[in-house]
Amino acid sequence: MPKATWNGQVIAEAPSNEIHRVEGNVYFPLSAVKQEFLHSTDTHSSCVWKGTASYYNIVVDGKTNEDAAWYYPEPSAMAARIKDHIAFWRGVKVEG
Repeated sequence: MPKATWNGQVIAEAPSNEIHRVEGNVYFPLSAVKQEFLHSTDTHSSCVWKGTASYYNIVVDGKTNEDAAWYYPEPSAMAARIKDHIAFWRGVKVEG
């Protein structure tokens, strides 16, 4: 079962059939992510084929990992399968 951890805490965990792998990143469904660790930011980036991404800081035990999670609120038609999914980077360990 794939899971994402940071600062000793599991942030997300989902059965393999519920995640999507895109460009080497694992996208977890919203229902598998512990929302209490996510804090919205004003950061956005753009991908030519996925659309505009929005970001979250991850906060665990008073420590913040800035913009360490991202998602596409309105992905393009080509990336529709990652709608309502979140991916991680910047030191977040994803296994499985």
